[in-house]
Amino acid sequence: MSNCCPDNKGNYGVFGGRFVNEDLDKVLEDVKQAFYKLKNDEKFNQDFEYYMKQYVGRPSPLYFAEKLTKKLGGAQVYLKREDLNHTGSHKINNVIGQALLAKYLGKKRVIAETGAGQHGVATATACALFDMKCIIYMGEEDCRRQELNVFRMQMLGAEVIPVKSGTRTLKDAVDVALFDLVQNFQTTYYMLGSAVGPDPYPEMVKYFQSIISKEIKSQLREITGINNILPNYVIACVGGGSNAIGAFSEFIDDPSVGLIGVEPAGKGLDTPFHAATITKGTLGMIHGFKCYLLQDENGEPLPVHSIAAGLDYPGVGPEHCYYNSIKRATYVSVTDKEAINAFLELSKNEGIIPAIESSHAIAYAMKFIPSLPKDDIVVINVSGRGDKDVAEIASILALENKQ
Repeated sequence: MSNCCPDNKGNYGVFGGRFVNEDLDKVLEDVKQAFYKLKNDEKFNQDFEYYMKQYVGRPSPLYFAEKLTKKLGGAQVYLKREDLNHTGSHKINNVIGQALLAKYLGKKRVIAETGAGQHGVATATACALFDMKCIIYMGEEDCRRQELNVFRMQMLGAEVIPVKSGTRTLKDAVDVALFDLVQNFQTTYYMLGSAVGPDPYPEMVKYFQSIISKEIKSQLREITGINNILPNYVIACVGGGSNAIGAFSEFIDDPSVGLIGVEPAGKGLDTPFHAATITKGTLGMIHGFKCYLLQDENGEPLPVHSIAAGLDYPGVGPEHCYYNSIKRATYVSVTDKEAINAFLELSKNEGIIPAIESSHAIAYAMKFIPSLPKDDIVVINVSGRGDKDVAEIASILALENKQ
């Protein structure tokens, strides 16, 4: 098994690839060749490492959750604190890398899609830092759910354009962003936020997000004093899959490490109101790549639902699809209600308010960990902080209390 790469056409087995028009194909090939050149360039990597340390604040802590460990009564629980990064999530890792790439390509106009707003905030931040024009496409429903992040993007100088088509969520924002790129590819760089989309985006996003698992590996050695120690399990939420592929990356070739991705079951897998793509999807095509897809009989993406704006995408990263197909990683799902309970539980037990996306991973871990031996080690990737979700969760809980 290879941890590193898709084939030269961006395929992960039957998944991935690049299915776009001729003009866009040329643009993406230019991006790919620039990425391949720069990822082996000493100056580029020095710049990336500089901004990771001095601007993002890496390494993010690997925190032993002592109270949660005691409460669950099973394995030792460690939290990878991506929520403590500048801008509040893992998204900034990938954005800084791609922004440096855009600078190399001479692109001064950057566009991005966002669901929960974390990628939008990170993109707006990098554009402010590197003096680039920034346009963020965000579904109108997500703008409502994530009003705070919309204002943060605007404060940072970005133009936020609400997308009113379709379900007015993440999939529709990607649709419009890709259309913009086709129209303006000569001047524009598309800052795709997850490990999805046409080649080379899944590979690039993984490369920049792999810093998460590299740190987990070295931090466990430092914390325990055991040179060859590995976690028994790494757990992360999966929408498109960028935080999970970053958290899994360094452990893919270590079969002793269980990799668990947690999808949104929404209101239940027996309803249409979920976004559990690997669990319930079939092979299809969306946004220029092949993946498991929630689709109708005509191959059109179905409307999806999750309480987490960053997880309601009908497709999923091709590398995750591949690892599911060869059984290297396990993909499970939790409901909106379970995610809210985990959101509250971690807040009360550890004084850490996680993003509702990350709460999906915590929710599954809370069910899974009590069955494990006490000397096992489980790392949960806390992909973002939950400030952005507090108002929405408060309104949901208030409504429940009235019923």
